[in-house]
Amino acid sequence: MKKIFFSFLVSFALLSTFAAKPPVKILVVTGGHGYNKETFNEMLNSLGSEFTYEVAELPDAFRMFLPENRNKYDVLLFYHMWQTITPEQKEAFVSCIKDGKPVVALHHSICAFDDWEEYWRIIGGKYFHKPTLLDGKEYPACSYIHDLHFNVKVADKKHPVTKGIKDFEIFDETYKGYWVDPSVKVLLTTDEPSSTPVIGWAKTYGKAKIVVLQSGHDTPTFQQAEFRQLLRQALEWVVK
Repeated sequence: MKKIFFSFLVSFALLSTFAAKPPVKILVVTGGHGYNKETFNEMLNSLGSEFTYEVAELPDAFRMFLPENRNKYDVLLFYHMWQTITPEQKEAFVSCIKDGKPVVALHHSICAFDDWEEYWRIIGGKYFHKPTLLDGKEYPACSYIHDLHFNVKVADKKHPVTKGIKDFEIFDETYKGYWVDPSVKVLLTTDEPSSTPVIGWAKTYGKAKIVVLQSGHDTPTFQQAEFRQLLRQALEWVVK
């Protein structure tokens, strides 16, 4: 009887600890590009009670990278296409992530900061709006096509971000010709000719884990079960 009672106490303590675990706080950074806020937020709400989120729009969001504000969130979710940044803002931005604040970057976030190479290094990719020289190679301006059905292939089925997800079809916008850091861990690819083959990857920057998902243009993707699962698992992985 004592053993049963002790087992009950242990189980109750474990359940209480789990129940008391605070939710992961997401800072969603937007600005520089319009989007369907209603369906985007529905996607964030679908993450469940394990996550909460706050939306901060650039340029005001730059203050959230300052040391005094970094404890207000656990992970950065980039959904911006901002271009202008001061030297002081760059310094806070870089130190925030390098010191360990993880990032999940979606879609047009790889189009941001055309004149700031370090940002490209942080997320491991860059859509070029103009011909650009990078690492000794000349890249032409990239291209995009809206509203295409195309196949997404899971390149690494064992990675925590893609685990349990099978190849699927998506209706989204493709980008072609963007740079992907050769050192990234490739997670997702596509054979769609209007797209760069690599469309999802993981990497690190300083102490921070980074995941980038090229998809995420509009409502059909926000509502797609596989994309929601990818987003959730990406957030879970980078904060661990």
